[in-house]
Amino acid sequence: MIAVSDTVRSIIDGGTFTARVQVQSWLGDQLLADDVPVTAATEESDSTLTVPERITLTVPKRRDGIDWTPVNDDDPLKACGQTLKISIGVSKGADGMEFFQRGEYLIQETEENDDGLTLSVTCVGLLALIDEAKFAAPFQPSGTIVSTIRQLVEPALTLNLDDAPADRSVPASAVNWDSDRLGALGELLDAWPAVLRMNAGGWADILPDAVPTAADAVRSFTNGSGGTVIAAGGSSSRDGGFNVVVATGQAADGGEVRGQAIVTNGAWAYGLGPANPLPVPFGYSSPLLTTVAQCTAAAQTVLRRKMREAVLRRFTITAMPDPTIELGDPVLVTTDHVTGLLCTVEAIPTLPYFPGSMQLKVVSTV
Repeated sequence: MIAVSDTVRSIIDGGTFTARVQVQSWLGDQLLADDVPVTAATEESDSTLTVPERITLTVPKRRDGIDWTPVNDDDPLKACGQTLKISIGVSKGADGMEFFQRGEYLIQETEENDDGLTLSVTCVGLLALIDEAKFAAPFQPSGTIVSTIRQLVEPALTLNLDDAPADRSVPASAVNWDSDRLGALGELLDAWPAVLRMNAGGWADILPDAVPTAADAVRSFTNGSGGTVIAAGGSSSRDGGFNVVVATGQAADGGEVRGQAIVTNGAWAYGLGPANPLPVPFGYSSPLLTTVAQCTAAAQTVLRRKMREAVLRRFTITAMPDPTIELGDPVLVTTDHVTGLLCTVEAIPTLPYFPGSMQLKVVSTV
C-alpha cells in the first residue's frame, strides 16, 4: 500500500473524498510537461500477466492554447519512450491537497478519439520495456543472481535491492537463454526465490517471497459495510489440483538435488485432505538450483503460485476507490462464508482516478 499521512488515510477510509489527478510527462530525465490535462482516467492491473499494469487516460486535444496531439518525437504524449508519472491528490479541506505518486507508466499508444476533440492515451507498466527487449543473441548468465538481473533489466529499470534475499552465484554454463528476457528474469526470481514488484516511484523492488500474516493486512473489507459488495468465486474444478511441488536441480558434482514443499491444510493437504490421499505432484526443474536448500525454497515459491492459480478461495470486492491500494497488498475479507480471512490483492480490474467504484480480485493465503 502506498504510504500517506494519517489524515489522508482516515479520509480515504471514510469512503468520500475529493481527488485530483496530476500527470507529468518525462522522456528519460527530461520533463516534457508538468501537468497534462486529464478528463478521465482508469487503472487496471493483474499480477498474473507478464506486464500487470494498464492505464487509460482521456486528454483534450487542445487546452489553454496547447495542442497535445503527438507529432514530434519529443512531444509529451508521443509513444517514443515517454513515461507518465501519475500522482493523486486528496483534499484535506482547508489544509489543501496532499499528493502522492501512484506510479510511473510507459506510453504504449496515443490515438485521436472519434469525437475529434480528445485523445485516448494507453499506458502500460515499465516491465513492458523488458518484455519487448528480446535477446539479440543467446545470453548465458554468469557472476551472481544480482549481477545477472542487472544485466537483464538495466538501464531500462532501476532496481531497489534493499530488502532482497542474500545474493549467490549463478552456476557456470548453467543455462543459455535464446530470446525471452522477461522469461529469463522470472526464472532467476523463482530460483532465488524472490518477487519483483514495481513501486509507486517507478522503481523495481526485489523482495523475498514471503507469506503475509494477519498483522500485515492494510485494509479490512466487510460485505455490506459502507457500500462494499463482496462476491465469492462460484466455480470449482479439480484441474490444477495437487498437493506437493518437487523442485530439482544439479549439484556442483553433477548429481541431482531435489527439495519439496507440501500442501499442509485444506482439502488438498498432503496425505490428509479428502481431495486425494495419494501424492499429486507438480514438478519444477532449474539448472540454477544447486543445493537441497535452494530446491526447497524454490518449491515453496512455486507451491504458493500454483495454489493461487487452482486451489485457494477467490473473491471480487466492489467498494469505494482507494488510490493507495496495490497489487500484492494483504487484506482481510469478511462475508457470510468467512470472517477476517487473510487474502492478497491479485488483480485490480477497475481503479478509477475520478469518482466511481473500485473493483478488486483477491485470493486467500490458505
